[in-house]
Amino acid sequence: MAPSSKLGFIDFLDDSNQTKENGTNNPQPEVTKQDWVWRNVLIMGILHLIALQGLWYMITGSLKWQTIVFNIAYVSFTTTGVTGGAHRLWAHRTYKAKLPFRIWLMLGQTGALQNDIYTWVRDHRAHHKFTDTDADPHNSTRGFFFCHVGWLLMKKHPDVALKGKKIDLSDVEADPVVMWQRKYYIPLILLLTLIIPTYAPVYFWGELFYYSFCISIFRYVLSLNGTWLVNSAAHMWGYKPYDSTINPTENRFVSTIGFGEGWHNYHHTFPWDYKAAELGNYRMNLTTALLDFAAYIGQAYDLKTVSREMVQKRARRTGDGSWEIRESSGEEKAEEKDGRKFHEDCVWGWGDVDMKEEEKNSANVTYARDEDKAM
Repeated sequence: MAPSSKLGFIDFLDDSNQTKENGTNNPQPEVTKQDWVWRNVLIMGILHLIALQGLWYMITGSLKWQTIVFNIAYVSFTTTGVTGGAHRLWAHRTYKAKLPFRIWLMLGQTGALQNDIYTWVRDHRAHHKFTDTDADPHNSTRGFFFCHVGWLLMKKHPDVALKGKKIDLSDVEADPVVMWQRKYYIPLILLLTLIIPTYAPVYFWGELFYYSFCISIFRYVLSLNGTWLVNSAAHMWGYKPYDSTINPTENRFVSTIGFGEGWHNYHHTFPWDYKAAELGNYRMNLTTALLDFAAYIGQAYDLKTVSREMVQKRARRTGDGSWEIRESSGEEKAEEKDGRKFHEDCVWGWGDVDMKEEEKNSANVTYARDEDKAM
């Protein structure tokens, strides 16, 4: 068992221990006053109000230009800690990383304040394994508001805790970087989410403290909503070239602001691909650019991608037809669909016990290295 993380005043981001007493198979269960965690509602409301004040200071020219540049750089650091670290490295095991890069990603993910890596991975693997069912922490069939932020403001469905316990987390428990972060999470988030980004502009170029504090909160809230859009917008609006039987879609807007996380139909179909997308366009997938650079300098290796043959086969079997249109201008006839049912054969990534051998064998691995060179 992994040691628990005493999150104290910031545990509003993890209410897995607060579940409704009686579950329901209704995809849109009735919400009652007892379902709301009012502490969470209050905290989120206050954060967003402060963020709006920070935005006002920015658009009215009240901030020093150095403060704006610093916060853009810092949100890039924290966002890639989530997308390249918690998501593509630890949750899906799409590649491997050496110790210095793992520490860098851990620090960035800590600054994003989206729960410690262990909890983030647990929830995200459950999301993939039980996508858009009652066991999915942010089930999109319950509506935009719920899958965007409501899931953090309400008690969890009992299936989230029940089925979430079945998710294998032995690999993250074995990573000392992950468990060190979990042990010291409270002082780390205070330092990396609040103290450093607030005081650095004050100390180095004389920004007003309250201005710096408000823009730091704006940066944090902006990052949160960018991540949440992957759970909401990218599960509702867009094409489904690879699997039309699931809700996740290809959403260009979310991909742009989410550092490449919006190619969501592909990602849920092939969650072990380090690019989280079929195409390697850096402009709409900055996370892939970072991982390719890390591999180039020897900090990332065993980067897994899906073969074109596997993509083509799957798109023609379960896609909505848009893949064929893109590839051949509609000249090629799509293969007959196989009647795949909703949520059939979902896996959380590389290493899931339900991953098919065909999928493992067809994966392409770049920058492959021996296991003993991992550290």
